[in-house]
Amino acid sequence: MPQLTTDDGVKLHYEEVGSGAPIILVHEFAGDCRSWEPQMRYFGRLYRCIAYNARGFTPSDVPEDVEKYSQARARDDIKAVLDALRIDKAHVMGLSMGGFATLHFGFTYPERALSLVIGGCGYGASPDKRAQFAEETEATARRFEEIGMSKAAMGYALAPSRVQYQNKDPRGWKELADQLAGNSTRGSALTMRGVQKRRPSLFDLVEQMKTITAPTLIMTGDEDWPCLEPALLMKRTISTAGLVVMPNCGHAINLEEPGAFNQHVADFLHAVAEGRWPTRDPRAMVNAILGK
Repeated sequence: MPQLTTDDGVKLHYEEVGSGAPIILVHEFAGDCRSWEPQMRYFGRLYRCIAYNARGFTPSDVPEDVEKYSQARARDDIKAVLDALRIDKAHVMGLSMGGFATLHFGFTYPERALSLVIGGCGYGASPDKRAQFAEETEATARRFEEIGMSKAAMGYALAPSRVQYQNKDPRGWKELADQLAGNSTRGSALTMRGVQKRRPSLFDLVEQMKTITAPTLIMTGDEDWPCLEPALLMKRTISTAGLVVMPNCGHAINLEEPGAFNQHVADFLHAVAEGRWPTRDPRAMVNAILGK
């Protein structure tokens, strides 16, 4: 079972397939490296694909101190993966919790990113939802501790932005729920408190996002309500960003519609490789509705 060690001594499990330009896959809270299987199979034909389990997600280590879990640490663990595998630059693709880490990686370590794919990023970001999100994350962490992941997983997997996946693909959704049920109760609670609850709002990161120069693809489902407004914010703020809104989709877009998701990303990566991914023309941002 391959493992690498981060700069603060935490062992992370990872899986790898293919050769070529590297793609680092950063999973969501309800997933792990297994939730990237449709992308590992598809992109592994042309790229070197590496998916890893975040700290707190076995068989990666589960540090006992909540201070070992943070948005900054999730960001730096991407860099730790690159460093351990001796990769200079990579395409970084993240969903939800992994999307936040990918965004932060993009403006903190711009020299290490070939491109960024930021999917399902935005939970708790809207200013009017900050207090509610903090309350819900703490309540969720307590629920994990009180009844364990084997019981709590089903409720989490039936969130308003996950029922779309259940309706379209009951078998796929059940697989995700079963995998979530097997996650570490302690690691899940610590991740919820250390990373999810304490991460900064995207609306407070506008100046940092403006510095991103790597080609960026933002992706969201049109029924993933907490992510729609933040997706527009990122599109407006990052001058190299394109935005894909997938119709009739919830949160786990890479699993819910893997064919469409993979095609969007493949087209993006091809444009990046050919030097054809644009930086936005400043004339598109003037405060006018009609031309002269």
